[in-house]
Amino acid sequence: MAVKLHPSTRIGEVSLKVSDLQRSMSFYQEVIGFKVLTHKDNIAVFTVDGVQPLLIIEELPNAVTPRERTTTGLYHFAILVPNREQLGLSLRQLIKSGIHIGQSDHAVSEALYISDPDQNGIEIYADRPREEWRIDEEGHVKMTLDPIDWDGLLEVSKDLVWSGLPTDTVIGHVHLHVADLQEAEAFYVDLLGFDMMLNGAKRMRALFISAGGYHHHLGLNTWAGEGAPRPPQHATGLVYYTLLLPNEAELTTVIDRLRTAGIAVNEDANGWSVQDPSGNTIRLNAAG
Repeated sequence: MAVKLHPSTRIGEVSLKVSDLQRSMSFYQEVIGFKVLTHKDNIAVFTVDGVQPLLIIEELPNAVTPRERTTTGLYHFAILVPNREQLGLSLRQLIKSGIHIGQSDHAVSEALYISDPDQNGIEIYADRPREEWRIDEEGHVKMTLDPIDWDGLLEVSKDLVWSGLPTDTVIGHVHLHVADLQEAEAFYVDLLGFDMMLNGAKRMRALFISAGGYHHHLGLNTWAGEGAPRPPQHATGLVYYTLLLPNEAELTTVIDRLRTAGIAVNEDANGWSVQDPSGNTIRLNAAG
């Protein structure tokens, strides 16, 4: 019987290494719209509601920024805003900042793509209603790469005032560079229990997986090359992302499953952590 993650499993906070804390703090507040929850020494924690951390950045002395698509690690983390009006407001703020903006209509969502000052990839997106998503006969979601309705987003937000990210913003998904898609599928789908939502291994060298029928909580690609190396320790990029299980019982089930499979699961003061086969670190916690 195939293992399944609890359908309420979701993505929690993301932690990044940066080269200049003050520069990145300004970017994430003034361009993206996060609020500072705590700031001490070389670490800043960001929130939208004043309670829940969503992003942690840590300044790394003498950091280097790897050349794009040369190592495993972060492709982008994705900030999910609650509606199209808020996405339009984010678009307006990005235009105002002068930053380069990529974009795509994925049918299930509309997305804007940017990078922070250390070339950490960021997606800001809004979902379409789930009842509008198209699902094929195998239960896989149909996603597209069409142009967004740029003018429409500006129109729906024209009478609104940007005041940062709304309080019901969450981290919707994380997209990772991995070294081998078969290894990634064995770990994330067969062992952890994610559902395959779009298998593009042959056509686009990417997998999209989720819990509970979401279009994807994780994207996994080999766009940095098959067998891509892990980034050096002193490189900017992903420290970890968090997988939030709905309760302690589900968390224990996942930890036990990993350990039974011979996967090292480590515990510290902040919870549990594990590495995927490509060296991407996952924090495992129970929601709340």
